[in-house]
Amino acid sequence: MSLNAKHAIQSGKTVLGIELGSTRIKAVLIGEDNTPIASGSHDWENSYINNLWTYSIEEVWKGVQDSFQKMANDVKQQYGITLQTVGAIGFSAMMHGYMAFDKNEKLLVPFRTWRNNITGDASKELTELFNYQIPQRWSIAHLYQAILNQEEHINDVSFLTTLAGYVHWKLTGQKVLGIGEASGVFPIDLQTKNYNQTMINQFNELVDHKNLSWKLEDILPHVLLAGENAGVLTVEGAKLLDVTGELQAGIPLCPPEGDAGTGMVATNSVAKRTGNVSAGTSAFAMVVLEKDLSKVHPEIDLVTTPTGNLVAMAHSNNCSSDLNAWIGIFEEFLGAMGMEGDKNKIYETLFKQALQGDQDGGGLLSYGYLSGEHMTHFEEGRPLFVRSSGSRFNLANFMRVQLFTAFGAMKIGMDILLNEENVKLDEVLGHGGLFKTEGVGQSILAAAFNVPVSVMETAGEGGAWGMALLGSYMINKKEQESLEEFLNDKVFVDQSVKTVSPDPSDVEGFEQFMERYKNGLVIERAAVENLR
Repeated sequence: MSLNAKHAIQSGKTVLGIELGSTRIKAVLIGEDNTPIASGSHDWENSYINNLWTYSIEEVWKGVQDSFQKMANDVKQQYGITLQTVGAIGFSAMMHGYMAFDKNEKLLVPFRTWRNNITGDASKELTELFNYQIPQRWSIAHLYQAILNQEEHINDVSFLTTLAGYVHWKLTGQKVLGIGEASGVFPIDLQTKNYNQTMINQFNELVDHKNLSWKLEDILPHVLLAGENAGVLTVEGAKLLDVTGELQAGIPLCPPEGDAGTGMVATNSVAKRTGNVSAGTSAFAMVVLEKDLSKVHPEIDLVTTPTGNLVAMAHSNNCSSDLNAWIGIFEEFLGAMGMEGDKNKIYETLFKQALQGDQDGGGLLSYGYLSGEHMTHFEEGRPLFVRSSGSRFNLANFMRVQLFTAFGAMKIGMDILLNEENVKLDEVLGHGGLFKTEGVGQSILAAAFNVPVSVMETAGEGGAWGMALLGSYMINKKEQESLEEFLNDKVFVDQSVKTVSPDPSDVEGFEQFMERYKNGLVIERAAVENLR
């Protein structure tokens, strides 16, 4: 037991971060040295209902409450203390999506997540109008698509927010977003650190003939920067978060952020020329830019750090879901053979096999498209594994190609940044489930990007820890201390880092796989059409 941790809990100097990821909701409590001292998590899955990926409101609160309670139980078990207060709280979640509420705070349509590729017309039209890439995932694309579809609810919209913004609102009464999260709702003006007013005016003019009851600026959450106060936990909010009634109201909350922003913080990738890759259900690379891109690229999103610096994001909807399904098949096989295998050991064993495969994956081909993939222009998902009669089909090559394809769609976007835009990257920090097996995910990603890939010892803590760090920054920063300075001096100063440099033969092998990947998209399209 750490006496410092116990003192921090007793004196209310801990910070709590909770992140609602796509498959897990995690709560992390950090001490005065910004290291985790307790945690709790709740597994959940999205549902595909009426051709839409969604989570119910009931599932949201069940998961938030369960992860909090497990964290509080961890505190009780480790330190013998009932958690009643903390120094600050921060909430994060999957970015983008669509949560629209009426004046009575009623959710007008089921939550539409980032995973839905249903806003193609809106995305295209808004991108042309703004001369600024508006991806299908963005909240404004969902809003405008609903207008184009003439959906009945659209005139009743009083407030539009994201999942993180919704949870924060219900706990504090404040309709706010951190700037990083807000940058996935609507484009940000880097000078004003707020929504781009020119584009807001353009949007209002675009829909003026619809005679809607609202203007865009009236329904969007207020934008806040990292370090600013975003309200306090209300009495109702405390009861909603902690069903046991032990947690006290009045705790300050920092601005809610998206998983992209917390990933940047958790990997100390908020400064220019730094980048990070989050690899889980989706995969996205975040690169903090030194200057604007030369033109609009449909494959590249422009968002911001939690402090408002420009970031290029290469985002793919699909990463580990199909890979996890294959791992499940191997786990079932062990069960059928009467052998009980530890799931972590199964992952580790199979991942290490990938390093024994041919550099190009033996001529095999796979698309892990469980859902639609905007990077390659697929509205629907069809996981597909393909091989020719002359391919080298063995376990090592099979696993290598499963890891290749997890990064395949994202690499298309990164090639634009590195090769066409000549963006400079000193290294990439990896975090997420694909990097848990030491050296494997790093080696594959280093081959994909042809840059060194590092993983910190805290990589497994993920976005919930990153969110807790933003809360710590809010209450512990010195006057004029930047987030970059806070992270460098108070969080990562003694951080252990393991780096893998790209092997030239692996880089060549990944490029050979990508040629198959791009050429084989016609096969994937045929699979989508034939199975409709």
